[in-house]
Amino acid sequence: MDFQLSNEQKDIQSAAREFAEKEFPEVGPDCDANNEFPEDVWRKAGELGFVGSTIPEEHGGPGLGFLDQALILEQFWRVDPGVAQALINCSFGSELLWWFGTDEQKEKYLPAVAESRKKMGMATTEPEAGSDVSNVSTRAEKDGSDYVINGNKVMIGNATIADFVLVLCVTNPEAGGHKKWSFLIVETDTPGYDATHAEKMGTRAADLGDIFFSDCRVPEGRLLGGKEGQGFYQLMRFFDHSRAYVAAHGLGLAQGAMEQAVKHVKKRVAFGQPLAAFQDVQFTIAVMDTKIETARNLIYKACWNLDQGTVNKRLVAMAKWYGARIGVEVVDEALQLHGGYGYLKDYPIERFYRDAKVIEIYEGTKAVEKMIIAREVLGRY
Repeated sequence: MDFQLSNEQKDIQSAAREFAEKEFPEVGPDCDANNEFPEDVWRKAGELGFVGSTIPEEHGGPGLGFLDQALILEQFWRVDPGVAQALINCSFGSELLWWFGTDEQKEKYLPAVAESRKKMGMATTEPEAGSDVSNVSTRAEKDGSDYVINGNKVMIGNATIADFVLVLCVTNPEAGGHKKWSFLIVETDTPGYDATHAEKMGTRAADLGDIFFSDCRVPEGRLLGGKEGQGFYQLMRFFDHSRAYVAAHGLGLAQGAMEQAVKHVKKRVAFGQPLAAFQDVQFTIAVMDTKIETARNLIYKACWNLDQGTVNKRLVAMAKWYGARIGVEVVDEALQLHGGYGYLKDYPIERFYRDAKVIEIYEGTKAVEKMIIAREVLGRY
């Protein structure tokens, strides 16, 4: 077994680290305080191939692998989770386009996403349909050569700033099994599309909002892949890949939080000596580091498997659950090591603490991931 990154991957990792360390600290605190999207950083990231990094070269992207994507996200989240989330949101779901889109759809949208000319979003969640995707009820009825969409999506990334959104809709209400749903590409300047911003606890640089469709008319050429009834299956394939690299969000956040804690305990003096001299503090750091390294190996393995063409649902679910859990656990201990200072907005760890929890919720809650793991181990019965 080879646990070494290739020279190219080391270069990608280094470039992502340098970019994040240079660009994120200047805008991160203000973006968090004011719910501002880092527009300039997004454009620079696109120029360097950090947005839509897995989009193939023939569709305008750099054509990197899923492990490469995880390496980038780990470094971004290590420096500033909010800015990192804002950037990844702009290409989130692009795999659906290059896996399933028609040639015309790929040509129109993918290069614009990869080059940071257009922001995209993916709208699946509804008031009564979060983890239970089969309860999605937003309806798209065929009317001549158009689809007319009515319904409501909630907690959607880039809802108010996206140029287009992939929307999961019911197109075949009478169909059996999971063939009721299809994805439609909705450009957000279409009449009948309306979105409102949602205030949230963390990752405030990234837009989140609710979407309302009222007789929103979309040409049939925007049906993803040109065939109805494939939306559920397309989404499940996406989750089997996206959750592996989303796990790197928690990994990067944990790494960044531990580094902040290490810096603090080395310089903070109590009872006549640095906090780092106390055995309890040393043991806490040791446990943090072990958890992070365990998560890193699990996440890298899950992503590497995907790059080899192997979809291991169990491993991907483990990576997402454990990576998110470690993010939450490590940042909690890191803030504790800061003492009262960690509770102040003057210290980045306060922002990291607020940013962490969402990783256990989006892209499959921890309960959903455990359910997937158990089914793979025990079988369905």
